[in-house]
Amino acid sequence: MKYELIVWDWDGTLMDSTPTIVRCIQESCRDLNLPVPNDSMASHVIGLGIQEALRRAVPTVTVEDHPKLVDRFRFHYLSIDHELNLFEGAKDLLFSLKDKGHLLAVATGKSRKGLDRSLGFHGLQEVFVDSRTPDETFAKPHPGMLLELSEALMVPMEKILMIGDTTHDLLMANNAGADAVAVTYGAHPIDVLRTENPRTCCANVKELAEWLAEHA
Repeated sequence: MKYELIVWDWDGTLMDSTPTIVRCIQESCRDLNLPVPNDSMASHVIGLGIQEALRRAVPTVTVEDHPKLVDRFRFHYLSIDHELNLFEGAKDLLFSLKDKGHLLAVATGKSRKGLDRSLGFHGLQEVFVDSRTPDETFAKPHPGMLLELSEALMVPMEKILMIGDTTHDLLMANNAGADAVAVTYGAHPIDVLRTENPRTCCANVKELAEWLAEHA
């Protein structure tokens, strides 16, 4: 077993939520009469903690309006997140990896409350041995999430693989000294993902499962 611990991003990697998050960011801006970021800008910030994501998506937002923008985003997203689905094949892949003896964890830009809701909706609480969110440690691309998971689970960094759909995920892995795999069906395009030198780029869950079966 090359990788004892496989760490997953959530949105855009396991959950098909990128278009919904983009719309929620845009609707939140419209609610407050703020400049509305285009799809590319809104999707680029996915994976960061929500505070930083909205600052980057709307760089002109004032200190006064920023908390209001965060509140509006949470209102829009929490009203629909229970309707979102995992990517086809993702749940089966997770259980297969767990059955093979891999430890599985999550490192996400979601809040703890949001992640726990999603895990509950999809019956995945028992699949993951640990998780980290930006409201309890450093947000991506800081290596803190992976460093903490490595220490907590007593797995050396060379035995950890990070899987994500954004450069924020890949940079976090690079900063921590872990290997990473990119999936190209989420928030960031393949040409951008390749700039961070992932071990491979996978176009769908089936391709990812095949790569993991051979290399993990």
